[in-house]
Parts: sequence; structure tokens; C-alpha cells
Amino acid sequence: TTMASKAVAVLLLVFLQGSAFGIKLTGNGYTDILIAINPKVPEDPVLITQIEEMIKEASRHLLNATEKHLYFKEVAILVPPNWNKGNYSRAETEVYDKANIIIDEPNKLHGDQPYTLQYGECGSEGRYIHLTPDFMLNDDVSKYYGPRGKVFVHEWAHLRWGVFDEYNEEKPFYLSGSLIEATRCTIKITGKYIHKRDQKDCTTDPVTGLYTKDCVFYPDKQQTTSASIMYNQGLNAVNEFCTKETHNTEAPNIQNRLCGNRGVEEVITSLSVDAGVAVVPTPPSILPTFTVVQRWQRVVCLVLDVSGSMAAGSRMLNLRQAATLFIQKIVEDQAYVGIVQFTNTATIREPLTLIDGKVSRDKLVGRLPPSASGGTDICAGVEKGLEVNTIPIIGDVIILLTDGESSINCQIRVKDSGAIVHTITLGPNANINVKDLSDISGGKYHNAADGVDSNDLVDIFASHTISDGSLTKQTIQLESTGLNMIGWFNGSVSIDRTIGNNTSFLVIYERSPPDILVLSPFTRTYDTSHFKHDAPAKTLTLDIEGTAETGKWKYSLLNKESTAQSMSMTVTSHAVSEAISPVMVKTHMSQLSSNGSKPMLVYADVNQKGVPVILADVTATLMSDRGVKYELKLQDNGAGADAFRHDGIYSSYFTELTTGKYSLKVKVHNNDGTARFSLRRHSGALYIPGYVVDGQVVMNPPKPPVSEDDLQADVGSFSRTAIGESFSVSLPPGVPPPNFPPNKITDLNAEIEGDKVMLTWTAPGEDMDQGTAMAYEIRFSEDSDLLRSNFSTAHLVTYNLSPKTAGSPEKLSFTLFSIIKNGTTLFFAAKAEDKSFLKSETSNIIQVTKIVPKAPVPSPTDAPGGPDTSGGGVNITVIVISVTTVTMVACLIASVTMCSIKSRRVNHVTVDHNPTERLSCPGLSLQAGVFSFVFGVGFLVLGVLFLCWVNGSQLEAAECRYL
Repeated sequence: TTMASKAVAVLLLVFLQGSAFGIKLTGNGYTDILIAINPKVPEDPVLITQIEEMIKEASRHLLNATEKHLYFKEVAILVPPNWNKGNYSRAETEVYDKANIIIDEPNKLHGDQPYTLQYGECGSEGRYIHLTPDFMLNDDVSKYYGPRGKVFVHEWAHLRWGVFDEYNEEKPFYLSGSLIEATRCTIKITGKYIHKRDQKDCTTDPVTGLYTKDCVFYPDKQQTTSASIMYNQGLNAVNEFCTKETHNTEAPNIQNRLCGNRGVEEVITSLSVDAGVAVVPTPPSILPTFTVVQRWQRVVCLVLDVSGSMAAGSRMLNLRQAATLFIQKIVEDQAYVGIVQFTNTATIREPLTLIDGKVSRDKLVGRLPPSASGGTDICAGVEKGLEVNTIPIIGDVIILLTDGESSINCQIRVKDSGAIVHTITLGPNANINVKDLSDISGGKYHNAADGVDSNDLVDIFASHTISDGSLTKQTIQLESTGLNMIGWFNGSVSIDRTIGNNTSFLVIYERSPPDILVLSPFTRTYDTSHFKHDAPAKTLTLDIEGTAETGKWKYSLLNKESTAQSMSMTVTSHAVSEAISPVMVKTHMSQLSSNGSKPMLVYADVNQKGVPVILADVTATLMSDRGVKYELKLQDNGAGADAFRHDGIYSSYFTELTTGKYSLKVKVHNNDGTARFSLRRHSGALYIPGYVVDGQVVMNPPKPPVSEDDLQADVGSFSRTAIGESFSVSLPPGVPPPNFPPNKITDLNAEIEGDKVMLTWTAPGEDMDQGTAMAYEIRFSEDSDLLRSNFSTAHLVTYNLSPKTAGSPEKLSFTLFSIIKNGTTLFFAAKAEDKSFLKSETSNIIQVTKIVPKAPVPSPTDAPGGPDTSGGGVNITVIVISVTTVTMVACLIASVTMCSIKSRRVNHVTVDHNPTERLSCPGLSLQAGVFSFVFGVGFLVLGVLFLCWVNGSQLEAAECRYL
């Protein structure tokens, strides 16, 4: 029996290891790829056909680009619930929120440009690829990006391998030595530099030494190089990624900045999720297979633990309060909901009930379990939940809540059922292994702390809103806060112009109902009498009729008892209309489990239909199952944990890792109205400006502009609360908490001002982006590869600068007289060091070139009498000619004087009967003229050289260059 048990355990372990939810690499083929179509996209069978053709074409391109190693094998297409013309299979674990590729309407920022939402770290998987119906169906739109299959491979590299674009619209050119190059990879991509307005050769900016802003690099239609897809996927000859040998390490693009100047192939093989994957022989057929599925009505069974441990403290009360909120406010009409309770056995308390109004909701709330006792058998509850759900149960949902421990041996049953299981553990002693049920079924895992004031359980149930891509149907949580206190509990919540329908205020208390006062921004006052009181559940609810007023709502709760009690306030709302997309917030951790070997990152995405919302106040709260709370300020500054400035992705490192389970909650506020929409685009396919064909530029229409007026408008005051999946930390026994180095500096910048170099960057911390580092190590070289491969051997910059607190701007200026000359190119990089002498990774490598601006060629307006446009500068020509003229006149006067003196001397000594000859003095006049001319020209040359030497800023003047 023991051997049999061990064999089952081994088989189960192997099963779980191969069943992680999400994209898988099976052999050389990618499986479990999910493409979801948004409900706003009209039903069109041609769209399904186009998706399939794109993936087939992409599979061939991917196989070629990866040396016959990788291809697409199995793809599911999830169509919206409102499509009714096709014969679609019922979805199993496929849900919109888990989609890898989304087909949706264009947004204001990207239009029809294919793009990928990436959160940051090089080598980390992205969130999803975004494609539009017009890109998929309209050849006139897609041709400006290239073949759809190759465009998809470009985006797949972002999504799967965490690489970045090799072009840079903000820095399209750079200096490589004395040559101006287009930002591209490889450098072997040939083309012409042409003014986009008049199609003439580009001119150079005398200040930067680069081409002017209206210059565009048009690649030759025919190329001799095959790389790179991450630069220009539209070129016919380009069908590979850059290798270590072909990668352009100098180009100022995001790939070099975030990936340490590594090429795409190097990232794939050394940093990505597919690094080190064994290569197996490619099968004869690489055509992917497709399934088209659709989610039907939502079917949810609440499987609730009522064992003896649930009777402790306020756990049963918390359960009833959270489940009541879910039934009354969260689950949508026309869904089916059932209730199961379990101890060491399981019982159906209420079979599936159609949600079709207040009566059905009240009936379900009345059937919630009232008390707890007995043992715990988690899988008994799961089995009963599967029994409650209809036949077939494919695609149905179980929300499982437990605070206890028992063996978990129903993983295979859950996997085979096709149901999605969301698991919730309550308190510190719950079995973490229930997370396996979520992992294999595509569900979410959450851990909730005990106590009314934590509000965790309410938040978790509130997060289980509909997930079909329809933002107007989703319940949006605005506020969630609680305190244990005596007296008044005050706060505020902002209702913005994107929400306001079905707004609800929910007050939860521990023992006795508080007095309540809610003030709307303008006209209404609500007191306790306006709230509906549910005494058994200890809740009070206020539903705002119609559309809630826009602005700041204030609330006050008064605990009338003489001792402290826990109270909480939760506010939810919905989109104001179908026409206006609400501001949404999503949050997650970079990983859901950690052994402490590397820091974890907290992310929050704040956007309105894909358009980033920036300058908001974002705070993450991480609560351990032992009740320890950590608060982190999330930043969108393009430094530390944050990869891109002003992209609406707010980030921070979480470094205080100790063993346990953690919950994640993010609050976003814009109380002062400073938040704005951003023009910052996500990683995406290059819009091709045109090509050079037979020496002539064939231009494409300009990329559709983004309206800055729309995107820079004030978002208005708003409040949001978002819940992320919980995560766990398990440090090796006896190992102290990890000590992390400062984070890598990723925004190092350099400029040359005269003979000085000015460096700027954002300060890292003592532990990643937390605290204050101890010192910096700054080095430079004329060889960028030296800084990357052998940083410690480059030239060291000596300085007197104490690091500031993490997130602060740093500035350092120093002089390099003996090195900086006109045309000199230097590369700089930096490291930070903490008090334990741990050093950060080498920063991004920044390039700077000394350029002395050229003086403008004199124009007619510079002639005497014309307007003075010199700005007070020295005009060498005027000064030198003037001085030379005066000198020549002086020499001539001197010659005449000498002649006159000599004539008088001669007349005095001798007698001359020819007065004319005596007065002409011909020999001396010739000598005087020659002397004046030679002396004048010499003085002219010496004067120009002297002035060029004295006034260094004029060294590029025409006279100096001529000399």
C-alpha cells in the first residue's frame, strides 16, 4: 500500500508539473495559445478565417526565424457571448482575462497599430498582444506594417520572450564615430535619408550633429541582410532576429537600454522563459490546429468551508458578509449560482438558481450557511460543487473558500472536469496546496486575513466580476478600507465622469451598527436611515438611484460603543454608459511564488481603454498571513522597477521576503486632479514610412496622428481599488531573509556642455529601489562593448556625490579636458553599491559626442546696413579686414613720409635742375607699396589665426576652416 501511495504521489507530481496554466511549449510547438475577441467586435466569420491564416503564416516565419526550432501548434479562439451565427464549442478554461492575444476596437493612442502590453523586465513575458479588426480584415491597413504573419512574430517576441523594439521614434538617429546612423538593427539595413516634406537630402542640425527632425530613413525595398524582425518586419528579405554577431549594440533603442545591449537571440536563449529548452526534431507537419469556443451563461457554485475552525473569531461573519456582497452586487443578471457547504462531508445548501432580480438574490443570501462545526475534507466540497453544476459542467466556475487543512487528491478530477476553480484560503493555517486546483484549471488564488477591518474577504469576492471583455458590465471597486477604533471613522471617495451607475456604499461592522453620514458633492445628504440594514450579516447598504454625482463623496462612521470595534467601508460602481470606457486598474505580482532568490515586483496598470493614465497616486498594500502589513509607493518614472516613464504601468520592488502567504491590494487616487492621459505607446510593430525602389523613395501615407488635446485632457478626480492574486514565499529552512543589491540604473543620460560632461539618472536604493545606496561607480570608454563585458577596466570617473534616497533625481558634472575634442564619442555606464558592498548590474550604456556648432554662412542680411543677427558674437571677417585696412593705410603714410624726408635730404646736399624727378621718388614708392601689401596680408593671416585661437567657439567659422 505504501508503494502504491508513493507511485500515485509521483504520478500526481509529474501531472502537475506539466499542467501549469497558460502557454506551453510541447516539444517544439506552442500550445494553449488563447485568442479572444471583444464583445464590441461585430460577428464576422471572415475574421475567424483571417486569424487562422495569420497564425499559419506566422508559424512558418517563426520556424524560419528560430532555425527550424519553434512553431505554433494549438490555438483556441474565444468568440464573444453575443455572437450567435456560428456553431461554436463551449469554452472550458478559456476566459477573456487570460487571453494572450486580444482582437478589439482601436483605441485613441495606438489606432490600428499592433502592439504588446509589456510591464518591463527584459526576458519577462508580456501581458497580451492587441490587434484590431481593421488590421485583420483590411489589407489597406495591414500593408503599412507588413505581412500579418511576420507582424505577429514581431509581437510574439515581445509577448513570449520579453524583448523590445529595435527602432526608436523618439531617437531615430545617432552618431557612430563621425557617421550619422539610423536607429536600427542590423546596421547593414541600407536606405536613404530624405526630408519627408520635400524629399530632398537631409540636412544636419549644427547643435546635435544629427539630421533634423523632419528627416526620415527610408530603407531599400531590396536588402542583402536577413535581420531583423524586431526592427522592420515589413522588409521582404528580413526574416530573422539579430544574433550576437549581427546585433547593433550602439543603437539608442529600448532593446539595448533594457536588455544590456544584448541581441534578441541572446535574450531568447539566455533570459527568456524558453531559455535552455531542449531542441527536438521538428515534425513533418507544422500547421497549427484551431478550436473556436464560446462562453455561455456564467455558472458559479460557492463551495464554503464550515468546519470547526471557521467558528473562531469572526470568520463565519466575514464569510457571510463577503458572499452576500457577491450575490447582491457582483454576479450579473442571467447567471446561475449554487451554494455548497462542507466539513468532512459536503452538503448542497442551494442548487443552481437563475439570477433574475431581487427575489432570487435575497433567496440565495438566505441560504448561506449560518454556523460551523466538524472536520475538514476539501475535496469532498469540490466534488459536491462539480455535482451541483449542470451537465456538461465544462466552463463552469467554483469559488472555494477554506481555512483548514486536509489532503488534496482531486487535482486530476478538476482537470478532467473542465471547470475553473478559484481558491481562497482564510487565515494562516489554511492548506496552501489548494492553489494547485487554481493552477491546473486557470483559476485565481487568494489569501485573506482574519478580521472585519482587513476587508480582505470582501475585496476578494468583489473581484470575481464578469470576465468577457465587456467593461461596462464589470463591477468597479472604488473604495475598500477598514479600521478598528472608537469614535469617528472618516474618509472620501471620488466618482469620476466614466462611472456612476449602480453605485453602492456597503458598511460592515463587528458588533453594533454605527451612525453613518454620506455627503454627495453638491445636493444630497444620506444618513443611517437611508441604509438597508441586514442585522444577521451585520451590514448596511446604500444604493444610489440613477447616476451618482461626479465629484468627491465624503463619508463618516461613528462607533457609538465605548470600546473599539472593527468597521469597514466598500464602494462599488459601474460604467456611466456604453459609449464611455471607464478608468480601470489591474494589479499583479511578477511571480506568484518565490524562494527568495530574487526580488518580486508589484505592478499596477491604470488605463482607459488602453490609453495610459499617468501622474496618479498609487499605493500597494501587501498583507502576510501573520498580519504583517507592507505598504509600497508605486512609481511610473521609468526607473528602478519601472521600465517606461509615463506608460500608466506603476511599479515597485518587494524585497522584505519572509516565508508565508501574502495578499495584494492596490489603491489609486487622483484627488488633486493632476492625473493625465499619456502619449507613451507600448511596444509595437513599426509603421513603415516607405521604401526606396530603384533609387526613388516610394512614400506611404503618414501614420495617423494622435490627438494631443484628447489625451492630455484632465482625467478628473477618481478613486479605484484593485485586488491581485495572492502569492507565497518559501525560504529554505534556516536561511535568513535575502539581502538584495541596489537596482540597475536604466535611465542614465549624458550631455556635453563645453568641456564638461553632465550625467543624470534616478537614484536606486539600498535594496533594489528601497532605501538609499552607499556609493556610485561611474566609468567611461570609447568602446561600448568594454563597458558591457569588462566594466571594471574602463576609465573611472572621480566625483564627490553622496547618493540620494531611491527615486530622487541625481546630477553629476565633471571635466575631461584632455579627452573631449570635437567629434569625440564617449560611452558611460554606472553601478550602485550598498553598505554590504553588493553592487547593482551595469546601467544602460549611454553615448555622447562632442559637437561644436558651426557658424552660419553670412547672408545678405549680414551686410553693412542690414539687421544685426549676430546676437553679440564676434565677427572675425569685419574685425580683421578693418584692422588690416588701417594697417595698410598706416604703412602707405609711413612710406610717403619717408620719401618726403629723403627728398629734402637730397635737395639739401645736391643741386637738381629737374624738380619733377626730384619730387616723384619712384624707387621708394614701389618699396612702400610692396611693403604695405606684404605686411597687410601677413597681418590678416596672423589676425585670423589669433582670433580663432582666442575665441574657441568660432573655430568652425569659414575663415578658420579655410586657413
